[in-house]
Amino acid sequence: MSGSSDALFDYIAEKLASFVDEEEKLYNQPPGKERELGFTFSFPCMQTSINSGTLIRWTKGFSIDDAVGQDVVDELTKALKRKRVDMRVAALVSSFFVQKFCVQVLFSDCLDAFFFCDDDLPQVNDTIGTLAGGKYVNKDVSMAVILGTGSNAAYVERAQAIPKWHGPLPESGDMVINIEWGNFRSSCLPLTEYDHATDVESLNPGEQIFEKIISGMYLGEILRRVLLRMAEEAFFFGDEVPPKLKIAFVLRTPEMSAMHQDTSPDLKRVGETLKSILDVSSTSLKKRRVVVELCNIIATRGARLAAAGILGVLKKMGRDTAKEGGEKTVIAMDGGLYEHYTEYRKSLQNTVAELVGEEHASSIVFEQSIDGSGIGAALLAASHSLYLNQ
Repeated sequence: MSGSSDALFDYIAEKLASFVDEEEKLYNQPPGKERELGFTFSFPCMQTSINSGTLIRWTKGFSIDDAVGQDVVDELTKALKRKRVDMRVAALVSSFFVQKFCVQVLFSDCLDAFFFCDDDLPQVNDTIGTLAGGKYVNKDVSMAVILGTGSNAAYVERAQAIPKWHGPLPESGDMVINIEWGNFRSSCLPLTEYDHATDVESLNPGEQIFEKIISGMYLGEILRRVLLRMAEEAFFFGDEVPPKLKIAFVLRTPEMSAMHQDTSPDLKRVGETLKSILDVSSTSLKKRRVVVELCNIIATRGARLAAAGILGVLKKMGRDTAKEGGEKTVIAMDGGLYEHYTEYRKSLQNTVAELVGEEHASSIVFEQSIDGSGIGAALLAASHSLYLNQ
């Protein structure tokens, strides 16, 4: 995704204008009150206040150079003015770091005190938005995971367990930790030659390694690279390598998911996908089965690694073993990969159950939070409304 900053934010403003036009049919804005917006911007920003943040870099295939180093709230505000949309950004829910900033959010009795603070690197991002939204609905939510184009996690920690925190403790005794686990890198990760090649040829080589083996942006690309290798060395698609198979990211994770979940006797969907995406005119049932098995291997690996990340957080929280009284640990899940890729979702849940053990598995609850980060952003915006006390 490339282009100009103005074009991107003008597009967002146009969509907001269309939404406002439709919404006005159902709800009339009170006179004298400006509409307020919670802005979810899932890219690394250096955030200096609740409604300002400078874009550090793009991820997930975006490359709009003139936006880097700009305050994304200012850019959106200028676009809103260009499109004559009367609206202000009350809260920015971005990804990465917030500098010298602390927020307390209180939502009646449902959502306890949320502090997004750290003496050096306080955090407010889309994953925390999902956690805030989940906590608002269900008080037992203590962790949030996004598995979509990218991936991240956040959880509620006891403030006293945070070595970097030197300020006064929050009234609730809790703080939210943004993990940024997508950028986790370790020699223990089972990286293959396909993973290394995907990383080297990405827009951000050497970064977001964990994300590149578990998230929706990259699973289809890993499958393409495996199929290309088979086509070149084992003539899997015949004597000629399909030209489209050489195009990076031509095979997306939604298509991979559709093939993986094809239950027809002749795997018709697999054949149709290979033909429409890769121009492979005909394939035998045997080869289609091989493709399905490759999808299964890649998706299962990603899901099991994501489950291992969840287990690590559960261990840190002390919730990896059964608690007295049947206490539940609810994990708010958001993202298109988790929502739409059924086999991936089932594998992740089964792996977490396997890792914590049968006795404790029933106390770990996955709660799907569709557009959780957007809802969380709206809640954060509401909590910082100019009209909060009116």
